[in-house]
Amino acid sequence: MRSVTTSPPPSDVDVVLPCLNEAGALPWVLERIPPGWRALVVDNGSTDGSAELARGLGATVVHEPRRGFGAACHAGLTAATADIVCFCDCDASLDPSLLVPFVREVRSGAADLVLGRRRPQGRGSWPAHARAGNLALARMLRRRTGLRLHDLGPLRAARRTSLLALMLTDRRSGYPLQMVVRAADAGWRVTEHDVPYLPRTGVSKVTGTWRGTWQAVRDMRRVLAEPPLPRPDGPSARGRGTPGPLSSHQGGTPQ
Repeated sequence: MRSVTTSPPPSDVDVVLPCLNEAGALPWVLERIPPGWRALVVDNGSTDGSAELARGLGATVVHEPRRGFGAACHAGLTAATADIVCFCDCDASLDPSLLVPFVREVRSGAADLVLGRRRPQGRGSWPAHARAGNLALARMLRRRTGLRLHDLGPLRAARRTSLLALMLTDRRSGYPLQMVVRAADAGWRVTEHDVPYLPRTGVSKVTGTWRGTWQAVRDMRRVLAEPPLPRPDGPSARGRGTPGPLSSHQGGTPQ
């Protein structure tokens, strides 16, 4: 059974950090959580002391024994209490402080879901096979939803109640894609902004090999094959009667 280790009182922003043996990256990641925000480190069965380290660094630790990226992300979402929930990888490839303008954009009502478009920094930050898989998925997403995105990266922000209303079911690599697909089906405004993508600490559990990458692609193809859910009256993030247009903005991080 999933358990939660308590920590300081929740804030109005929770950052979900799925974690599997990321002890080497945790200090760098956690020190970049913006002041006043709560870090939810979801331990997915680590054997390197990640959970204990995260707890010692002041994070709230959620234990999710069911293996899978989606399982960890959703455990963090259901454990969150903040109005706005962010997601970020826990491998030091992405800086969670970059989420500040994402949250500002969601809070202002300018967007319902804000995504980070990864821009590799240095050799080895994004292997060629991983980029190829991501490009293929972006094209399939465009055909499925009409949403013109370039990346399905893990850095993102949205309102918690709206995310829960999407009724996400994937518990593997398809979770991030399912979130975008169902948001598009619900008429959410989705924006995309450039973020630097750094070489990760340690070895990727998904994109570190061709086999892992294409297994993830298969998971995501399954998500794209799902029929659309009945469309609600509009995104609960906006609370209006008619859904707004889909959008994808490129360029630097919003100010």
